[in-house]
Amino acid sequence: SGKSTLIQHLNGIISPSSGEILLDGENIHKDKAKLKEVRRRIGLAFQYPEYQLFEMTVYKDVAFGPTNLGLSADENVVAALNIVGIDETFYEKSPFELSGGQKRRVAIAGVLAMNPEVLILDEPTAALDPYGRDEILSILEDLHRKKNITILLVSHSMDEVARFAQRIIVMDKGEILMDGTPADIFRRHKGLEEIGLAAPQAMYIMKELKEYGLPVDTEIFTPQEAVKEINRIRDGAEQR
Repeated sequence: SGKSTLIQHLNGIISPSSGEILLDGENIHKDKAKLKEVRRRIGLAFQYPEYQLFEMTVYKDVAFGPTNLGLSADENVVAALNIVGIDETFYEKSPFELSGGQKRRVAIAGVLAMNPEVLILDEPTAALDPYGRDEILSILEDLHRKKNITILLVSHSMDEVARFAQRIIVMDKGEILMDGTPADIFRRHKGLEEIGLAAPQAMYIMKELKEYGLPVDTEIFTPQEAVKEINRIRDGAEQR
C-alpha cells in the first residue's frame, strides 16, 4: 500500500517525484545542507533492525548518529540505551549477537540518541514473540507519555493500533482510504476487512457477546477495556 515508501519521504531518505515534503512549512529538499538536521528531528527506525546496525559494538552503533551531529555522544548514548532497557553489560557486544528484540531496541536507541522530535517506526514488533512485542510497545508508550515525542507507527496489527493511536490513517494502493480517530475507523470494520485488515479482536468479542444478548458496549477496542466492560456487566447482574 506504500506505507514504508511514504515514511521514507518524511526525513528525506527518498525524494518525492512530485509535490513537496514540508517541515514547519519549509520544503525539506530546498536546502540539501539542512537534511542532516531534518533527520535529527525526524527519526526513522526501519522494519528490519539489521538495516540500521553496522558498527562493531552496541555502544559505537548508538553513538554513530549523535557523534556525526556533534552532540554529546556519551550522555546521549547512555540515556537512549537506558530508555530501551539495554544496560552496560551489552555495550561492548556486537549488535549482531543480540536477539531479535534486543536488536530492535538498539536500533530504536540509535534514533533516540539524536533527540528527535518525531519518532517513526516501521512495523517495530514484526517477527517478535508476545513478550518481546509487549516490551517494545511499553517502551514506545513511555516515550510518548514521559518525553512527549510524537510517534508515527506503521503496523498491520489493529490491536497494537488500538492500544496507542489517537489518529489512524489507512492506506490502500498508495492512497489514503480512511483517516480519523480509532472509533471512527473501527466503526468501518467491514471496509477494513475488504482490504485485508480487521478491527481489534476485543471489538469482535464484544459484538459476539452482544449477539448473545448481553448489554455490552460494542465500541471496545482493547483487552483492558473489554475486561472492565465484562466486569461491569457481571457486577450489575450480581446486584440484581
